[in-house]
Amino acid sequence: MSLRVAHRYSKALMDLAKETGKVDAIKADLDGIRKANTPELQRFLQSPVMQHTKKMQVFDAIFGGKILPETDAFFKLLFNKGREVSLNAILDAFDELYRQLKGIEIVQLTTAVPASEEIRQQIVQQLGRMDRYQGKNIQLKEKVDGSLLGGFVLQMGDDLFDASIIRDLKDIRKQFVENLYIEQID
Repeated sequence: MSLRVAHRYSKALMDLAKETGKVDAIKADLDGIRKANTPELQRFLQSPVMQHTKKMQVFDAIFGGKILPETDAFFKLLFNKGREVSLNAILDAFDELYRQLKGIEIVQLTTAVPASEEIRQQIVQQLGRMDRYQGKNIQLKEKVDGSLLGGFVLQMGDDLFDASIIRDLKDIRKQFVENLYIEQID
């Protein structure tokens, strides 16, 4: 299924959530479904051999009575239309719409060692001063990558800020290699 279709389904669910005033409750349902969506369940739902009715029965057995009627009705529609194979894409698209609605900005912070709470707060404060992030709820998504050697890398949408030691070393190496072969004229 294309991303366009995933966005259509997620937008329809978001519109329903807004109309019923249950945006946060439906988001909580989807978060619960995402947590329970194991690789085995994904393979089962994506299997072209399994009938849609069987997939719906398994879904009901797992989530029946644990999610809102609106969420349940949405997933029944999803199964009836044969779109369950794109469950993850729909969940991702809904998350994006939810973040837009709530003014949440996800920023990927990659460090060589786990960042302290103080460092996290400083980064969020600095980002909050930027025009792009004013009035936004900044949430750091953290990743540890020892190959950075030190420093950090921030990924903010399409923007990348690399203040890592490994990048500095690569820059120095590049300058050194380039300067080796240049004759200096005095």
